Parts: sequence; C-alpha cells; structure tokens
Amino acid sequence: MNTRLPVNEAMTNKESRPIRLLALDVDGVLTDGKLLFTPEGEELKRFCTLDGQGIRHLQRAGIAVAIVTGRRAAATERRAKDLDIVLLLQGRVDKHQALLEICEEQQIDISEVAYVGDDLPDLSAIQACGFGVAVANAHAFVRQHADYVTIAHGGEGAVREVCDLLLERMGLLDSVQQSYLLT
Repeated sequence: MNTRLPVNEAMTNKESRPIRLLALDVDGVLTDGKLLFTPEGEELKRFCTLDGQGIRHLQRAGIAVAIVTGRRAAATERRAKDLDIVLLLQGRVDKHQALLEICEEQQIDISEVAYVGDDLPDLSAIQACGFGVAVANAHAFVRQHADYVTIAHGGEGAVREVCDLLLERMGLLDSVQQSYLLT
C-alpha cells in the first residue's frame, strides 16, 4: 500500500488485534542510516530524541519495544539501555525469524506486532506483522509493501510518528500530550 492512510484505516487492512510490541530496525529507522566511524574504528550513531520520547510514552502505555538490527554496535546497545529496551537483537539479518523468536519469548502473536523498517532485509518482518511500517525515505519497494509509510524520515522523528499513531489508536495520545500542559 503506497498511500498514507489514517492509522485506523491502515491497521484494519490486517487483523485488528491490539499492538503489544513495537519492533524497530536501527540504521535508517532509529538513525538516518549514515554510518560514522572514528579513526580507531568505533561506530558512531545519531539518534533522534523525539523518537526516544515516543518510545517512553509507548512503554508507559504498556507496549513493549524491541530493537532488531543486522549490525552489532555498542552505540545501539547504549541507546537501548538508555531507553530501557531489554529486547535487543543485534547481528540478525533475518528480521522475520528474529520477530518470531521475540513473539515466542514474549507469548504474543505476530499480528500483535508493529515493525518499522527501511530496506529489503526488513521486508519480510514488515509483511508478517500486524502493522508493517516503512519510513518515508525507505527503499521504494519496501514502501510499496508496507501498511503505512511515515511522513518523517528515519532518524528524524519517524519512530515518534509511529508511537503517536499507536497511542492515538489506543485512545491515549491526547491524554499523553495534555499531561505536559500547565493546568
């Protein structure tokens, strides 16, 4: 589906089970996809604070968050720790299989998972889960097969957009936002 639908319409295209887990790729989703290395070979990543805030809101609403990435990086481990994400699978090229393992461990059905990706290794996970999302700057073929395509680019608030959509679907977004207003 190549169009941006309101979340409730996009999510009714598949089973309408509630989403209990948000699974995220890293490079191109939680980051802008560019790889930076120090002269010593340490990998550096830039993460968006908007995404982190959205992840925290989801966690408070009872939705688990997982990171599934093909690369191994200390920066990813640090970001997961900072956000209290305990479901971290690094070095996993087969994202679909990794999701199935998480689902078994967490005792949830794959239809209760939202997955956000950007490139071909993410495609089977996007198609298999209950709500498959591609970021705006994802590969065109991936965008074509996603249930929803974000407006924001990866590493620039796309994950926050998905978090807000899920909170909206749960009827919680307004109360989350209102809680930050002065009374």
